[in-house]
Amino acid sequence: MLVIGEKINGMYKAVGKAIQEKNKETIQKLAKDQVAAGADYLDVNTGPSSANPVEAMEWLVDTIQEVTDTPLCLDTTKPEVMEAGLRKCKEKAMINSTPGQQEKLDVFLPLAAKYNASIIGLAMDEKGIPRDAAGRAEIALRIVAAAMEKGINPEDLYIDPLILPVNVAQTTAGQVLESLRQFKLLSDPPPKTVLGLSNVSQGTKYRELINRTYLVMAQACALDAAIIDPLDNELMDAMITAELLLNKNIYCDAFLKAYRKK
Repeated sequence: MLVIGEKINGMYKAVGKAIQEKNKETIQKLAKDQVAAGADYLDVNTGPSSANPVEAMEWLVDTIQEVTDTPLCLDTTKPEVMEAGLRKCKEKAMINSTPGQQEKLDVFLPLAAKYNASIIGLAMDEKGIPRDAAGRAEIALRIVAAAMEKGINPEDLYIDPLILPVNVAQTTAGQVLESLRQFKLLSDPPPKTVLGLSNVSQGTKYRELINRTYLVMAQACALDAAIIDPLDNELMDAMITAELLLNKNIYCDAFLKAYRKK
């Protein structure tokens, strides 16, 4: 499964401060630690603290690429900030993300095509997030069709069914799992699937337990990628073990160590 490390986000107090002060050490340590822990991509979000988000995104991309060639997942709703980051990326980037509103798709899908980037589509539109799997699948199909029209390779399209916190929207967890299954029936080849995992446990007491349990459940429903904290060793162990039990890796007694050495 593709692991997108979530830690370089200006919403975190230490990261926001590092962006404001242009403290490379904090950002580069987070980048290297996440890669060492198993991140395949690094999410990059300037957060709300920067007065100049374009400049902040460019600085973040340059700062991270000084210490790793791991691809970046650029996380912003602002097209000008996204393109500034895409121009700086040395490796194939990922756009995180665009909702299924036509006016948004018309902006971000061409950017993905222009820069040969992967892109995450969100199963929501101007009406919000649908309550059930069928509604999410309808929006996902709209995103798939729009991506095909723009020449986006299905291998580069990820659909996020949008998990909500279990303490305020408990029924959503099951609907999202069903959505993951349904997304795989939308096209041939099908789009890939992704989750911003930590949303499921937002505001709960047992965040780590909820996160790793739900990740394993989602993996069994054809989840391809997740935006997670790779520094959570128990979460990573659960993910690796689920991959093994789903017959995606070969068993050996040292399977945890073997996976991390790949």
